Parts: sequence; structure tokens; C-alpha cells
Amino acid sequence: MMTEQHPSAGRSLTPTSYLVLGLLAREGPSTPYELKGHVAATIGHFWSFPHALLYKEPPRLVGLGLLTEERELDGRRRRLFTITDAGRQALRAWLGEPATQPTELRDLALLQLFFADLEPTTARLAIAREQVSLHRAQLAGYEAGERQGLRPPADAPGSRTIEQWRGVTLRMGLLYERAAVEFWEGVVAAVDAEEGATARAHAEDDGAQIAPQDPGPRTDTTT
Repeated sequence: MMTEQHPSAGRSLTPTSYLVLGLLAREGPSTPYELKGHVAATIGHFWSFPHALLYKEPPRLVGLGLLTEERELDGRRRRLFTITDAGRQALRAWLGEPATQPTELRDLALLQLFFADLEPTTARLAIAREQVSLHRAQLAGYEAGERQGLRPPADAPGSRTIEQWRGVTLRMGLLYERAAVEFWEGVVAAVDAEEGATARAHAEDDGAQIAPQDPGPRTDTTT
């Protein structure tokens, strides 16, 4: 049975609210555990948030009249949530208002790199090499997803969300990871060049110090 939308529903919706509404609109009735699986396979690649919200948010949306809930009476007593007409209307209204906030990049490694000049170059090199490894691994995973996206999608729960991820937003993931690999490899190369130049300068200084002193022109005093 559907419930009426709470009058303050629109003002109390968050990005997580729309994430839940969107997944339920695409995948159909789902449990919080199933929502978590959909997120991990797709949206989680570019939208991180505490997964505990996927258990807290659906009941809240039920109270706002945007979802309905059915609970098993026995067995695992799963909670199955379904989007209502009011929920679809809220989702449609949100999609009709393009986001205007600038992109936020909260990268802990970039923050470390910013302050790495306070330490020897070995610190900067370690940060960069670790990021090269991490981003190469992530890129390999995205490239595997891209290859799988060329195959017909499986007719299974979550397949539409995975297909949407591969067809629409995966490309941005590929572009970002390739740019990140290029950036951090550049940091590694810059540190290697800096250390090489320092080593050559030290070698030249050491060479100058051990070179024999020029005694100047010799004067023959014999008669």
C-alpha cells in the first residue's frame, strides 16, 4: 500500500536519498544488502559514502512516502523496499535540476605531496610510487570492466545498473585513472631527475676537491 509523500520530503532529501531512489527505480524492489551490492559494483567507483546509510536511508524514505516496505515474517526476515509514484516524481524532479556544485577532489596522496618538501626526496618518491601502483591496479580493473561491457549483459539482478555503469560513467573512470597514472609517473620521474642532478653535483664537487693543485709555472734556478 502506497503512502502519501510528506510535505517536507523534497527539502530533506540527500544525494544518498536519490542514490537509493535511482537504484530502486532501475533494479526494482531490493533489500539494503542488494543495494549495497549494486553500489559496490558500480556507483561506489565514483561516489563514496558509509554503506551503513543504505540500511538507514530506506526506512527514512518510507516515512516520507517515497518507498514502501515489505518484511518477511520468517526465515531471514528480509526488508524489501519498493519505490512509490511519489518517489519516482522526486527522482524525476532531481534529475531535472542539473548539479551546479564544482567537483571536489579530496585526494590524501595529493595532500601528502603538497607537504612532502618538508622531508627528504625519498618521502615524495615513496608517495608517488605507491600511487602509481594503486592507480595502475584501478585502471586495470576498469579496463577489464570495459572489455566485459562489450558482451551482452546478463539477465540477472543488478545487470542494468552494471550495464549503465559500463556504458555511461566507466569512461570517466578510465580517463581519470590514466591521467592519475601519468601524473604520478611524472612525479617519480621528476624526483629521479632531481636526485640524479644532486648526485652529479656532489660527484663534481668531490672530484674538484681531490684534483691535484696546479703548482703554476716552474722556474729553473740552475746556472
